[in-house]
Amino acid sequence: MKRILKILGVVAFALVMLLPFAFLGYWALGEGWRFPRLWPDRWHTSAIESFFSGKFLESLLLSVVISISVAVFATALGYITAHYVGYHRQRKWLLRIAYLPFVASPVILATCLLFLWIKLRLVGTLFGVVLAQWMFAFSFAIVFFVPFWSPTIRATEELVYTLGGTARQALQKVLLPMSVASLRICFFQTFLMSWVQYGITLMVGGGKVQTLPVLVYFYVNEANVTFAAMASLLLTLPPLLLLAFNKKYLWNENG
Repeated sequence: MKRILKILGVVAFALVMLLPFAFLGYWALGEGWRFPRLWPDRWHTSAIESFFSGKFLESLLLSVVISISVAVFATALGYITAHYVGYHRQRKWLLRIAYLPFVASPVILATCLLFLWIKLRLVGTLFGVVLAQWMFAFSFAIVFFVPFWSPTIRATEELVYTLGGTARQALQKVLLPMSVASLRICFFQTFLMSWVQYGITLMVGGGKVQTLPVLVYFYVNEANVTFAAMASLLLTLPPLLLLAFNKKYLWNENG
């Protein structure tokens, strides 16, 4: 009896988790639904055809490029900066400064940056969007990595110097191998932060840099349910792939 209840619980949980994706797929492929009918009048593939014709593909590739760029630079520079912050005598104050971007919402942060971006002629450019998102992700990376630079890590690093090793050798041979898991997690988190970022992209991008979240917003405003559902499904694809990768590799390493 307990086994049956356990199986039913797993099935119910799976159905609940898959329901949003099934609903989006329903809206992307169905047309002409009328209450109380459970099925649409007809099925179509216009959203899929539009994807292969480049309408969605361009936004998908643009979102991937922006998110990877933000994640790489935020993780790398956040790792180095957190090393300095973690061992500084004013660590608490520097860490509080790193928290400042999280005090306000991304839209307010983008509004504050907008005047400066206009002066620098970065509004509506790919570099301007990447830079604005990076500032937010960079702060997260610092906050994430500061606890990593513990007294134990510092003692290990100093041991390398005591044995005649250089700073480069300490980084390559000791510190990086010890922080592979943390670097991977930070990369995933900053990638996802950029991937779902809407407010900063819309404000700084000026509507010209149409990532998937911006595309979803535009289609919802146009009441284009089919294309909005298709864009939303594409928006969920990378997080699911990252989750599968994380489960396969990162969990196996820790387990």
